[in-house]
Amino acid sequence: MLQWVLASGNAGKLREFNRLFAPHGIEWVPQGQLGVSEAEEPHCTFLENALAKARHASQVTGLPALADDSGLCVPALQGAPGVLSARYATRFGLEKTDANNNTALLRALEHETRREAFFVCALVWVVHAQDPTPVVAQAFWQGHILRQAQGQGGFGYDPLFWVAEHQHTAASMPSALKNQCSHRAQATAVLLHALAQRLAWPALPGSHTLHTP
Repeated sequence: MLQWVLASGNAGKLREFNRLFAPHGIEWVPQGQLGVSEAEEPHCTFLENALAKARHASQVTGLPALADDSGLCVPALQGAPGVLSARYATRFGLEKTDANNNTALLRALEHETRREAFFVCALVWVVHAQDPTPVVAQAFWQGHILRQAQGQGGFGYDPLFWVAEHQHTAASMPSALKNQCSHRAQATAVLLHALAQRLAWPALPGSHTLHTP
């Protein structure tokens, strides 16, 4: 397996990325195992924050790095939680946990009738910290915020995110289905295609050597 660094310490993301990339001979090593601290995320867009995180992880490790910046946007809340999705609860004086983030979201939407929402995933891969041509992918997953949680799987806002097309929340749908339709799965598909072009791989499976331009 080819090993690259994942610029995240999120165990849920690590599991999902390893499932999605395993067929392509790629294993992700979380940055914490390589002594990488969390990068600053000062930007107001997912894409800019993902780029900052990827460059930071690659700078520290000297390895190609992938960063994911993703979250939930609710139009009725002017796009919140947005880039603050992972720590949305702290805006309301609560500890940063998935459960508290969900509680904070439900409170913010308590009197809202418009409950449309979408997940966003921005992926950025760099071959080194100063890479002038990072590989970028971004995707969206449309849904609806329920008034109470359903399902035990997934992480983050998954228990509240209802996908009408499949009649499941992101937390209740089978993992195989989620890995086909989620924002992260869609962005990963775009990224894999772009990586194949960037690295001039004849096929992603089977190559254990990184050939950079």
